[in-house]
Amino acid sequence: MIVFVILVPFVLGASAFAWPDNRTRPALLVVGAALHAVGIASLWIHPEGPVMHGYLFLDAAGKVVVTTSSILFLASALYAQGYLRHRSDRDNRVFVGGLLIMLAAMTTVGMAQHLGVLWVAIEITTLATAPLIYFNHNARSLEAAWKYLLVSSLGIALALLGTFFLALSGAGPDGPRSLLLEDLIRAGPQLSRPWVRAAFVFLLVGYGTKMGLAPLHSWKHDAYGEAPGLLGALLAGGITNFAFLSVVRVLQVTSAAGEGAFARDALLGLGLLSMALAAVFMAGQRDFKRMLAYSSVEHMGILAVALGLGGAAVTGAFYHVLNNGLSKGVMFLAAGNIHRAYGSKRTDQVRCAARRLPVSGSLFLAGFLAVTGTPPFSPFWSEFMILNGAIGTGRPVVAGLFLLFLAVIFIGMGATVLHVVQGSDDGAPGNPGFKDGWLTAGPPLVLMLAVLALGLWLPSPLMGLFSAAARLVTGT
Repeated sequence: MIVFVILVPFVLGASAFAWPDNRTRPALLVVGAALHAVGIASLWIHPEGPVMHGYLFLDAAGKVVVTTSSILFLASALYAQGYLRHRSDRDNRVFVGGLLIMLAAMTTVGMAQHLGVLWVAIEITTLATAPLIYFNHNARSLEAAWKYLLVSSLGIALALLGTFFLALSGAGPDGPRSLLLEDLIRAGPQLSRPWVRAAFVFLLVGYGTKMGLAPLHSWKHDAYGEAPGLLGALLAGGITNFAFLSVVRVLQVTSAAGEGAFARDALLGLGLLSMALAAVFMAGQRDFKRMLAYSSVEHMGILAVALGLGGAAVTGAFYHVLNNGLSKGVMFLAAGNIHRAYGSKRTDQVRCAARRLPVSGSLFLAGFLAVTGTPPFSPFWSEFMILNGAIGTGRPVVAGLFLLFLAVIFIGMGATVLHVVQGSDDGAPGNPGFKDGWLTAGPPLVLMLAVLALGLWLPSPLMGLFSAAARLVTGT
């Protein structure tokens, strides 16, 4: 089943490039997403051991991220049926095929137990995603696609160098001479600590670029601002989470080699910097899709802070992976509908969205409340767990800064969101033919209900999964 959930979207993606009919081709997204979700559900019920000589295995950490992406991709695939129907003037061959190959590559990242395989899969996500950002075929989307490709490729190149350094750390007489995660962790005390430290720096910068941690985030505001809403959802709630998982893998090895404190301090610093930068650029933001890009910078910072704190905060981090992924799906899909209805992303032109698009406008407001950690939505609880972790580890300054940045972001983001959903519709530009429909408003609505449900009740198997994922990082 592990091989199945990787091969199925890849084969369907390749088939999409040969599919002759532009109108029926998007249905391949639903088929691929549904089969992928069934495969992941099967792995929940009947877990499999390592396959491909141990190179692929779905452990607890990978299960959190892959499950989140599978749910989000299914919602996005359904949304795409309505979205691409409105964009029938565009050839969707590259878009549909690229999305499915991206799903296959992301799943490979989630299951990779070999750091070389993980690097290759991360690179494939970059190559598959860049052409999709150019879907609107204008100068701004072309610039965004090139910036994403160049900055991400630079990050991946640094990650490759870090992977080489990690291989060198085990090249001694007692080293594992392997990039299998299990071998590296088992041989942790025998690894060369200077090489491990150097490897962590390069890998953190490389995969941190894919996460969009400050100051490595320069691609995000352009890519998220110019990409279609459903691609923004998969970037913010999918690919960045897999980059986070890649950092987790590196942290596991670094901690086993005795350099965990060094690694956690670096993560803590980058995480707080990301939250601070998001707070600054969120204030007065006039492009609501770029606002969501800085929200993604913030939440990747939250995940980095949680890893840096260690202990119970890491459990909160994996809970937050799920919450942030679903919440970002709500925000980006609703934002895509609003953008389509008004033909603009600027707050000086978009207003009274809750009246023009009653479902999408309301979801945009509810998604804002969720993503900023307002109870009873589930992100409140994961952020609360991370805050408790800061206090429990004796980091009152970190806890104070964490709360301060969250408050500033809430105020800054709230001003932009309220400007979009409230006000008078008189004189606002628009596309009178675009209205909320089942395919465009239904998927974000279901995601929003899931975010609310997880805030009211967290099933014990999910909590057990988050704890098991955290134990892989903390070793306790």
